[in-house]
Amino acid sequence: MTKRKSRRPAARKTGEIRTPARSAAGSPKSAARPDTKHARIIAMLRGPAGATIAAMMTATEWQPHSVRGFLAGVVRKKLGLNLIAEQTDKGRVYRIRDGKASSVAAERAKKAA
Repeated sequence: MTKRKSRRPAARKTGEIRTPARSAAGSPKSAARPDTKHARIIAMLRGPAGATIAAMMTATEWQPHSVRGFLAGVVRKKLGLNLIAEQTDKGRVYRIRDGKASSVAAERAKKAA
């Protein structure tokens, strides 16, 4: 039979304890980074013209199913924004309507409370 190796790291000789480096801004959720793919899509959706799936695909280099998944999973569910879709001559245009959050977000808030 062989002995099991210990999974504990060896003790440091200097006695220093290293802690992970943290930013001075605080938690990462407190401030959104401005030049991410997520931020680009949200900005496009908040614009008065809205955005099509094709425009969001071009801006992010994502596949269409990834854009639709982002709209449903992040914009609607996670962020709780009121996303509306309208059929126009350009195709289906998505935009975020200001005002009350979507009904899904309202239901989640009730369950969490």
